[in-house]
Amino acid sequence: MSVLHPDILTHDEEGALPVRLVGRGVPLSGSEAVWARAHDFTGKAGQLLSLPGGGGVLGGAVFGIGDRFDPASTRGLAARLPAGLWRLEGVSDDQATRAAQAFALGAYRFDRYKARPATGPRLSVPLSVDIEVLSRIASACALAREMIDTPAADMGPLQIETIAREIAEAHGASLMVTTGEALLEENYPAVHAVGRAATEARAPRVIEINWNLDRTDLPLVALVGKGVVFDTGGLDLKTAAGMRNMKKDMGGAAHALALGRLVMQAGLAVRLVVLVAAVENAVSADAFRPGDILNSRKGLTIEIGNTDAEGRLVLADVLTRASEHAPDLTLDFATLTGAARIALGPELPPLYTDDEALAADLLAAASAVGDPVWRMPLWPGYVAALDTEIADVKNDSSAWAQAGSVTAALFLQKFAPTTGAWAHMDIFAWNPRARPGWPEGGEAQAMRACFEMLRGRYAG
Repeated sequence: MSVLHPDILTHDEEGALPVRLVGRGVPLSGSEAVWARAHDFTGKAGQLLSLPGGGGVLGGAVFGIGDRFDPASTRGLAARLPAGLWRLEGVSDDQATRAAQAFALGAYRFDRYKARPATGPRLSVPLSVDIEVLSRIASACALAREMIDTPAADMGPLQIETIAREIAEAHGASLMVTTGEALLEENYPAVHAVGRAATEARAPRVIEINWNLDRTDLPLVALVGKGVVFDTGGLDLKTAAGMRNMKKDMGGAAHALALGRLVMQAGLAVRLVVLVAAVENAVSADAFRPGDILNSRKGLTIEIGNTDAEGRLVLADVLTRASEHAPDLTLDFATLTGAARIALGPELPPLYTDDEALAADLLAAASAVGDPVWRMPLWPGYVAALDTEIADVKNDSSAWAQAGSVTAALFLQKFAPTTGAWAHMDIFAWNPRARPGWPEGGEAQAMRACFEMLRGRYAG
């Protein structure tokens, strides 16, 4: 799956038109200054001004970056520039690399269902820019976003399995899939319970990719993703508005698979396990119910207070499976709680970890690549909100704790591996407002930050 032009970034400058990045108040000269005044161009961030060339043809463009160079602003270039080949002007080599990455991210468009897909611009960059690395990262983000954007009818558990299979085969990794009733035989009872109400064609499954496991001299990294392909809320049915975008509830699985592909493409010095629970939280006579007590792979029983808190249930089983590999590092991604959006909004995903070194590395990586996360506390005072009289834990925390994203993370912590560091990202995976470079729809969050951290720790 790919939605990026293979040559969105190129070193070929033949015929490329210049696009110059201009700060606010930076004076232009000659006829350009007259043209800029006539069109009220001031260098404000995101402003684009086309420049005339000889004979009435387009001669180039200037793009405003505001008061300081922010590579994120150049995401808008890919959406604003006319189709054709362009080359950057007015940037250093380092700025060119960061601007090129942002341009490639901004070039994403989801046109699978369009009769006439649009053609976008391409960008020529200096030879100092490593196009291959930037293109891999942009393609991984595009893969995650396309999976999220694809309607649930075309992105069910089987389709997620197919994508995982393609990734594994491309990199010489092994793939194990446990589906339907076999989930009970193989001890994934919580995954089975959440997904059993779906039709047989959309049966629940656990997907596991193993790469490099024979290299026992290398550290083991586990990537875990929530893959709820559509979330009705179950018997605790969501409202129509709440259900509208629930095709995105498999965003965690999309992130884990795309990040796993990046790790393998980069040849990082790790053993890698990617685990995804792909289910549909449907409504039928066989749906799990409020008040049910579920078993889990770890052996802890879970009282169901709300069937719409299903993501943590499937993650409980696959996090337990991850722990059986004794990983040195575990990262999980999940569109887990609305409470995270209330706390931090749609653009800033919470990061949970009790490992100080991992937190520092992730926050530094997030800042370096412009992929923000915000550390939230695994506050032990709220653990008691998960207590219940008749089971080991409940899936909906008591109302007194209020902090729903925190208590969800504390629930996952009960099942997370303890052999090494663990971090949980409660991502939104969605742009709720359209703007140049950020179309409304699927978004990759925290994935580039995690890859930068992994590359810093485990570069081959």
